[in-house]
Amino acid sequence: MVVIGLTGGIACGKSAVAAMLAERGVAIVDADQGAREVVAPGSDGLSEVVAAFGEGVLSPDGSLDRKRLGERVFGDEEARKKLNAILHPRIAQWSAERFMALAAEGRPFAVYEAALLVENGAHRAMGGLIVVTARPEVQRARLMARDGIDAAAAQARIDAQWPLEKKVAVATEVIDNSGDREALRAQVQGLHTRLVEAYGR
Repeated sequence: MVVIGLTGGIACGKSAVAAMLAERGVAIVDADQGAREVVAPGSDGLSEVVAAFGEGVLSPDGSLDRKRLGERVFGDEEARKKLNAILHPRIAQWSAERFMALAAEGRPFAVYEAALLVENGAHRAMGGLIVVTARPEVQRARLMARDGIDAAAAQARIDAQWPLEKKVAVATEVIDNSGDREALRAQVQGLHTRLVEAYGR
């Protein structure tokens, strides 16, 4: 089974592309879902996070307070490395189990949706890479609307990411999501057709 990566810039709409592909029957493995599941209440992952960062990262109900944890590691390189050392192997294992199950079903290909595929070099092990882009002003406006932040804060978040051009440079498919929903849907339809032609249904 071929695994195709799906990534993009912040607020560019990679999840919208994933949802449209899923509507067409494509199997999607979402790294964000894996990141939530590996630190679910009662998991070894959550126990390790609490051991490393203290009970202050827990919500009153015993689940992980992702916002608090994010604040705890933001701007602290050592803390971020420690967190990644706990999470990344678990997310990789979670993802591998899903790919094995899909391969056992006889799926010819699956799409792996993840934010940092290019940054961590994981795209090199994949059969292709879809990168979702948007014009900078569109990206900024969406981020402001989505997160309720001002233009300066939105731009700071965008600037903290890898430049989109670096991701586009290694892409096998580029989806420009600067337009409306219908424009995106038309591009995804074309992408789906090419994937099925290349790998089968």
